[in-house]
Amino acid sequence: MCPSKVADGDERGWIVPIGGAEEKEDDPAILKRFVRLCGGSDADIVVIPTASRMEDTGARYERIFEEIGVKRAKALNFATREDGSTPRWLERIERASGVFFTGGDQLRLSTILGGTPAAKMIRVRNAAGMTVGGTSAGASILSEHMIAFGSEGSSPRADSVRLAPGLGLTNRFIIDQHFRQRDRLGRLVAALAFNPFSVGIGLDEDTAAFISPDNVLEVEGSGAVTVVDADAAEFSSMAQADENEPVCLIGLKVHFLIHGATFDLKTRKASAGALAKG
Repeated sequence: MCPSKVADGDERGWIVPIGGAEEKEDDPAILKRFVRLCGGSDADIVVIPTASRMEDTGARYERIFEEIGVKRAKALNFATREDGSTPRWLERIERASGVFFTGGDQLRLSTILGGTPAAKMIRVRNAAGMTVGGTSAGASILSEHMIAFGSEGSSPRADSVRLAPGLGLTNRFIIDQHFRQRDRLGRLVAALAFNPFSVGIGLDEDTAAFISPDNVLEVEGSGAVTVVDADAAEFSSMAQADENEPVCLIGLKVHFLIHGATFDLKTRKASAGALAKG
């Protein structure tokens, strides 16, 4: 699914993938920044809890956003593909200043929402300036290529990842979440072996990548973002590897970025930001 075109004179909205288990009570810094990008006290946020099978997920995020101080937060729980064509829900998304996808199962989210008018509306609104974020499964679906599932481990294998179409806000990166906690380097690298154009972004828990309209990634949170760049890869054995065989990859570039560091998705240059100044 290709990203919607940004009209002349418009600016794409921020894209905010979160690695899961973000702080929600004591000091929800990531969610507070998301709210500021959506308009602060004037924010009007649509929560989409479709990935979760827990009935109270939508209501919980409504409460969290309201406690942060947003003007309005409303959960739209798309339970069937037919729901993705509901006129009043499409109107609700069209009026919103932000959309937030909760965690759960990204395949549940993609199979229910993918290809629906609601998915198209979210892409169009993001291209027109609306901020879109998501946590865990809700982070995975934001890009064109989504990691559907895979195996743990730090070494890539031919069968260690399965990809599926995502929401398609951008084609510049592939997201993996709960990254360090679930040892997912191998499957992210395997995903890049299939698609070297994209940048791999591995998000630790309670850590987010705030991706600006000019495609600069800014790290927020208590963990790290692992950026894997395969653009200059010299060799990959993925095409000749049998199932369950390890894959040889030469020439990858890897960055470990923490709060305040940045990565430019266009130039593929990392910066330590204020950290470099001591």
